[in-house]
Amino acid sequence: MGYYLIISWNVTNKCNLLCEHCYRDAGKKVENEMNTQEGKMLLEEIAKAGFKIMVFSGGEPFLRDDILELTSHAASLGLRPVYGSNGTLLTRDLAEKIKEAGGASVAISLHMLSREKLDKFCGMKGTFEKSLEAMKNCFETGLPFQVNTTVFGRNMEEVEQICVLAKEMGAKSHHVLFLVPTGRAENIEEESLKEKEYERFIRVLLKKRKDLDFDIKPTCAPQFMRIAKQLNIDVGRYTRGCLAGISYCSIIPNGDVWPCPYLPLKVDNVRDASFSEIWAKNPVFQRMRTLEYTGQCGICEFKEMCGGCRARAYFYYNDYMAHEPWCSYKRSGD
Repeated sequence: MGYYLIISWNVTNKCNLLCEHCYRDAGKKVENEMNTQEGKMLLEEIAKAGFKIMVFSGGEPFLRDDILELTSHAASLGLRPVYGSNGTLLTRDLAEKIKEAGGASVAISLHMLSREKLDKFCGMKGTFEKSLEAMKNCFETGLPFQVNTTVFGRNMEEVEQICVLAKEMGAKSHHVLFLVPTGRAENIEEESLKEKEYERFIRVLLKKRKDLDFDIKPTCAPQFMRIAKQLNIDVGRYTRGCLAGISYCSIIPNGDVWPCPYLPLKVDNVRDASFSEIWAKNPVFQRMRTLEYTGQCGICEFKEMCGGCRARAYFYYNDYMAHEPWCSYKRSGD
């Protein structure tokens, strides 16, 4: 399959926020996080495996002292270093240093427009102002950025306004992540969008994408590919919904390899085997690439462009090849 390979490395579990939805349950640094030398060797293996986009995430990646050193090494290998950040530490000086090190883009989180609610949700005062300041710092230094928002019941009515704000701030895109109940997000599982609401909100976002002429991408909602086709809405460079195990995987701070950050299934560890071998030969990845899903996903005519959310299938059915639990599409054979 000719997909662009993307990998996310949670470089640390340390974070200065305590967001209620955090899939990593981040906060404190864990004792067995990979060191600088291990990280550089991992980046070399990632490049060897043919990956192109290297996502440094966390926790908060900018709490790691060697993040710029790792960035430079990644760039020297031909990888495109990007970051998943809460934005609260992203000063103008840091933005300039990221550019100098070869960093290509930063994803900055913004989940609510209510300052009071966001502060409570993230566990720190001033989160909203710091996130907007980070966007401004990126824009003024010429460092491309996108805005990431996780959508769930509590903030659903604010998301369209955040789309507008993201464009106004100069973001290149707005990724709206649908809540997956893993990590601390298990505690707010009841707020995740389900069935008809899930489908309806994907349509809302795709219509907003068209109306704003702005790159708005529903994420962890692979049905957006099928819905965009049905609505005849161009989704640009996106070619498939769920990428887990096919053209994407993640590595957590201790070196365990997972199919995606929201699917907590250890397939191996990069301290025990080379990443390039894990990616090429691991049985879990090989099975995911067959697209031989069970249940309704297995007979859906859109399975090649959608794939259903493998992380939700794993959470609700303990089977990463099961059908997407909240997809309401009437599939072939129904």
